[in-house]
Amino acid sequence: MVTPDSWLRWIVFLPALGFLCNATVGNRAPRTAVVVGPGVVGLAFAIAVASVLRLHGLEGGHEAAPMLHDVVYRWITVGSFHADVAFRLDALSAIMVLVVTGIGFLIHVYSIGYMHDDPGFARFFT
Repeated sequence: MVTPDSWLRWIVFLPALGFLCNATVGNRAPRTAVVVGPGVVGLAFAIAVASVLRLHGLEGGHEAAPMLHDVVYRWITVGSFHADVAFRLDALSAIMVLVVTGIGFLIHVYSIGYMHDDPGFARFFT
């Protein structure tokens, strides 16, 4: 059973937006990286937790396991064939997204204290 969910894209897009923010503003205001770096990864982790909880609440039938699906856009359409740029969340990818975003957030928080005196502080978070 595939259930549409438009929040999955933000698990990837938020850290990408954080990168763009740190790349453009980071050299002029290096301490913004303290908020932006861990902030966007923490938000991605929160969205991942909410998505996994939503996935856990879905009932799967006998023929297929439950899955969340987020179509970003239609890439190719030829006759009846279509290929989408999309994100899917099933039981295995749910565990992986929690590990990657959760550990990534902890690494960012640890790095704030570890890199606080480094002149390339903002570049590190970029």
